[in-house]
Parts: sequence; structure tokens; C-alpha cells
Amino acid sequence: MGSLNIESVKKSFGPVDVLKGIDLDVSDGEFVVFVGPSGCGKSTLLRVIAGLEDSTSGRIVINGEDVSSTPPAKRGIAMVFQTYALYPHLTVKNNMGLGLKQAGTPAAEIDKRIGIASAMLSLEPYLNRRPAELSGGQRQRVAIGRAVVREPKLFLFDEPLSNLDAGLRVNTRLEIAQLHRRLKATMIYVTHDQVEAMTLADKIVVLNAGRIEQVGAPMELYNSPANEFVASFIGSPKMNLIEGARLGESAKTIGVRPEHLTVDPRKGAWKGTVIHTEHLGADTNIYLDCEKAGLLTVRVFGVYDAEPGSTLFATPDPARIYRFGEDGRALT
Repeated sequence: MGSLNIESVKKSFGPVDVLKGIDLDVSDGEFVVFVGPSGCGKSTLLRVIAGLEDSTSGRIVINGEDVSSTPPAKRGIAMVFQTYALYPHLTVKNNMGLGLKQAGTPAAEIDKRIGIASAMLSLEPYLNRRPAELSGGQRQRVAIGRAVVREPKLFLFDEPLSNLDAGLRVNTRLEIAQLHRRLKATMIYVTHDQVEAMTLADKIVVLNAGRIEQVGAPMELYNSPANEFVASFIGSPKMNLIEGARLGESAKTIGVRPEHLTVDPRKGAWKGTVIHTEHLGADTNIYLDCEKAGLLTVRVFGVYDAEPGSTLFATPDPARIYRFGEDGRALT
């Protein structure tokens, strides 16, 4: 498989600096997710790794070899795009094997690899169909299968689930996780969806404005965010951020996750008025306008009836309060 080292990579488009010095090490067999808001540079970084974009400066090293000047086809990578990019006139089998055929791989070897990949991805019944005869989830599995048959050093995924509906996203996410465990392959996955990042990654790289904000395991980022940005980006619903001065705190900002607040109609730390309630079945999100803390999101597990306009008191778990300084960094 493959390791990846990104060394001081910068990328500019004219006067616009998109990547502002990226350093990152990915170990052999890791599943690493790049996550961040639109425009943070995550897809550009993936394209630089793939060789589809040249870096302005810095190095890309795969398996110890500097590939910064190596054409994409010779980097030993396979990429799965947001759009399926399948040939409509070819069958599933021929779409999966086209790259191998163009590379001169013997027909018997192509058939063998397609057989293995189609079994992994439950595509055997569809090998003789064309893309128009498939659902969106099946087409994305074909695109993934096309990458698998190449046996690359690195798998690169660029928001592969964004065109799927909610149910298919969950199913395909599970298939990608199972595929990683079977292949023990090195995978780099780009998404703006922090739920995908939390559920898939061995290691998450949080990007913002062309810089890495924090790198770590999913629960490390959830429990110990390095700064306000990571704290508010990781977790759903996102963390409540409150001006410290409103609460008489010396910290600039106080952070409390919605699930670390309890509510009571009679007493509590912060009195508030219910603005809106979302009943999600397994849990309830309550939006509470508090006199001291401002607008808060409270997540209550199970069903909780809170009528808009009613009064509730919110109380934070004192062991789960986060404090951030003037520079936005977490205070210890």
C-alpha cells in the first residue's frame, strides 16, 4: 500500500493563496479525512496529491518517493470523484476494466480483478448493464470498483457521496468503511460533512482558509478541540459559543455542546424562552433564548415537549465547559 508525506505545500491561483503551507504525514493503511467548509482548500489539496494541480511550492512524497513532478498516471493513485464519470456506452464490467485494458494488462488478470472488486461491492448482477440502467448508489459503487481494480498505493475520494440522497449516503458510507477494512488500503477522503468525517476516519484533518487547524482521531477532536473553529465545526448540532463577559468569565469565549446542557422548567443556571423545538425521534433539539447566555441549542435525548414561548432553565455540565482565549485557542 502507501504512505503519504505532504511537506510545506503551498498553492496559489494568481494573487489568491489557496493552500498556505500544508504539512501532513499519512501512515500506510490509514483512513484520513480532510474536512472543512467550502473554500477551505481541501479539494485543491487532494488534486495536488493526485497531480491534477501543480503545487506552487513544497513536496508530495508517496512511499518515500518525491512525486511532485510525476504525472498523475504514474503516481500509483486512484481517484473517485463527486461525479461518477462513467462511460455511458460501456457496460459496468468494461467501465471497471477500461483503465487496465489501456495499460496493457492481460485480459485474464483484468477479469480476475473485476471479479474480486465486483464481489466486494455487490456488483456481480450488474456487470453487463450500462450506467443508465443503474441507481445513483450503484453508479458510485462502479466508480469505486474502477479504482479498486487498479490496486493503487493511495485511494483518493473527492466528496463521493454528495450526489446521493440521505439513505444512499449512509449505505455507501458503510460500504466504503467495510472496503477499507478488507483492503487495509491507504485512503484520503474529502468531505464538508463532519458526520462523514467522524464515522469514517482513523484521522481527521480540519482545514480552514488554506491551513490545517487540527489533526487527530475523531473523538480527540470532539473532546479536545484546539480552538474555537474546530470546536464549532466538529459535532452536530454544533457547539454553543458564548461571550465570556456575559457570564462574568475571564475567557473570551465559553463553549458548551448541546448535549452537555440539561433543561428544567423550574430552576437552573440560565433562564430562557423556547424559540423552536425540533422533534427528531431519538432526540429533541431545543432552541432557547437565554437572558445571560444568548441563543443556545440544547440536545435532549428522547422526546421532550417544549412549547415555543415557554420558559426553561438550561444548566451546563461543569466538567464539559470549554474556554477559549483572545486568539481563539483553547485554554487549559
